[in-house]
Amino acid sequence: MIKQILFSLSVIITIAVFIYTMQRVFKYFKFTKKKPLDNIGARIWVTIKVAFFQEKILRKPVIGMMHALVWWGFIVIIFGTIEMIIDGLLGTDRILHVLGPVYDWIMAGGDIFAAIIVVAVTLFLIRRLFMHVKRFYGPEMKPVSKADANLALTIILVLMASLLGMNTDYLLYTQATGEEVLGVYPVSSWLASLFVGTAANTAWLWYQINWWLHILLIFVFANILPYSKHFHVFMSVPSVFVSRLEPLGYVDNMENITKEVKMMMDPDAAFSEPEEEEGDPERFGVMDVQDVNWVNYVNALSCTECGRCTSVCPANITGKLLSPRKIMMDTRARMKEKGPGLLKEGVGFDDGKALLGTYITEEELWACTQCNACAMECPVSINQPSLILDMRRYLVMEESKAPSGLNTVFANIENNGAPWQFSPEDRMLWAEGLEVPTMADALAKGEKPEYLFWVGSAGAFDDRYKKVSREFIKILNHLKLSYAVLGTEETDSGDIARRAGNEMLFQMQAMMNIEIMQGYEVKKIITCDPHDFNTLKNEYPDFGGHYEVLHHSQFLQMMISEGKLSVEGELFKGKKITFHDPCYLGRSNDEYKAPRSVLESIPATKTEMERNKSFALCCGAGGGQMFKEAEAGTKEVFLERTEEALATGCDIIATACPFCMVMMTDGIKYKNKEEEVKNYDIAELLSLSMGLE
Repeated sequence: MIKQILFSLSVIITIAVFIYTMQRVFKYFKFTKKKPLDNIGARIWVTIKVAFFQEKILRKPVIGMMHALVWWGFIVIIFGTIEMIIDGLLGTDRILHVLGPVYDWIMAGGDIFAAIIVVAVTLFLIRRLFMHVKRFYGPEMKPVSKADANLALTIILVLMASLLGMNTDYLLYTQATGEEVLGVYPVSSWLASLFVGTAANTAWLWYQINWWLHILLIFVFANILPYSKHFHVFMSVPSVFVSRLEPLGYVDNMENITKEVKMMMDPDAAFSEPEEEEGDPERFGVMDVQDVNWVNYVNALSCTECGRCTSVCPANITGKLLSPRKIMMDTRARMKEKGPGLLKEGVGFDDGKALLGTYITEEELWACTQCNACAMECPVSINQPSLILDMRRYLVMEESKAPSGLNTVFANIENNGAPWQFSPEDRMLWAEGLEVPTMADALAKGEKPEYLFWVGSAGAFDDRYKKVSREFIKILNHLKLSYAVLGTEETDSGDIARRAGNEMLFQMQAMMNIEIMQGYEVKKIITCDPHDFNTLKNEYPDFGGHYEVLHHSQFLQMMISEGKLSVEGELFKGKKITFHDPCYLGRSNDEYKAPRSVLESIPATKTEMERNKSFALCCGAGGGQMFKEAEAGTKEVFLERTEEALATGCDIIATACPFCMVMMTDGIKYKNKEEEVKNYDIAELLSLSMGLE
């Protein structure tokens, strides 16, 4: 009875403290912005794959499997913990044995996993204490962060040791008394064999010591976790559940901007919209924690500080200040700092600080390439780029702050319909000497082309990529495909503006393009630009632009598989080709097979870079980086990637993106390899191999 009373008191105290802590944490959610959740069925499936099957953490097979085994072990062992709580409250012993064979399996699993976790956690501690793993370090990783990790691992180690001790002492006690053994304990049975002959009283005493140590340490650990980075033990599953279902390349639409743009484009619409109650205008983007949405805050609470995101960030790899891990840690820390004041004084509370400026600098934000490598790697599906972009949106639309190069791009897109200062009337100069039908001409003839070839700004104006557009046209004409281009009616998709934070300019471009394409009843689009491919496919539907969009690699793969394109020439035979994965084709839209299939049709030797497919390093051009000065670092991103390509011993670096082509070409020149190594788009390689004129 005394044991029951003491145990009941410990349970009550544990629950009371936990509820107190949780209500303090979750009160802060009311200061965040709303964000609806949809498609619950799909979310459950994603949670099963990512949270329970550990799909993402297993991207690093060895260390990932060790972590996964710890996670799966805790899931199994929790059944034993539930039993201990019931036993403690009711004064019973191993009450769940009524489950029969199921109980045997659960106990055996818990016993085995406890031993596995002891080994895994010991190795984790060795890695942290004696091995200089780069991702465990960084300016944001203070001594308290390291102590926090070591404390948590030590507690887990003691928990598992006490569990094995408890099981071993239980077996020794039953051996000494002749009582029936309830459950199966493979590891503890072996341990008990080392202490044969232990007296019943001694075994019972140590059983009780380990029992109390184990359960009380669980209670203490549960209440330490909310104050630790290991809060992810509770928050990781919810974080995965609320994570985005859309492709990584998708950017959430800003409805408040959409209303503004619609009224700018159609002033009459202002009178048809229902009047809204007047109040403080909603801030564009994120300046402080009350501007983040509740999913962002869940993400911040879920961050394990593992550093996987930062370890793959091209900006961080090349010595720049940006660390995606720091972005999430800062968000969590800022809410912890400002939250009490918000609770006390309401949303009007101002302590003279802000997330943007006090915690996160503009230099960090502008170093991001929006490549989504961090989001791809995060084991709990945090989307760091979305928060970075929201802070860029604030800088651009609220403060009119952007690097000078990007301001020039914004002006050019607004005035000329392209990032460069070319006349819109020059958009078809790239096609001189080629037969390229336009949508306007087709309409005049009463024809309706099957495909719109979206040339893109780079395809029309970049000197190097104009050659790609020409070679791709040769392929389309060879196929006798029913297609046309918009010609001078085409204008920039707005991708660069959106990733650089100028949401208003993006939406203006999107709505203008959609209006033009609706006039021609466009249904299918082909483009050579992965950024435009992503924007047209994933983001234009938010504005009513629904199309079947193909990247040219997908289209070429389809034509080759249908036997409509074949390579007989051996122009590149004996050459070694390596392929650089564009971020907005690969990670953002999960397309890795198509460009490689096209290359496989060309007689040549293929080789992969060390980082390829979903692990590929960004070329450094995305997020508007190609149009601005790079932030200070130890190296340019494009050089890091070029060096990796050259390390393969390749003769040709194949690309499938205009931005990647610019960066790889610059990298080859910088390394003085123009004579030995060439950079071709996959369309060029195919066209040249076929000898098309």
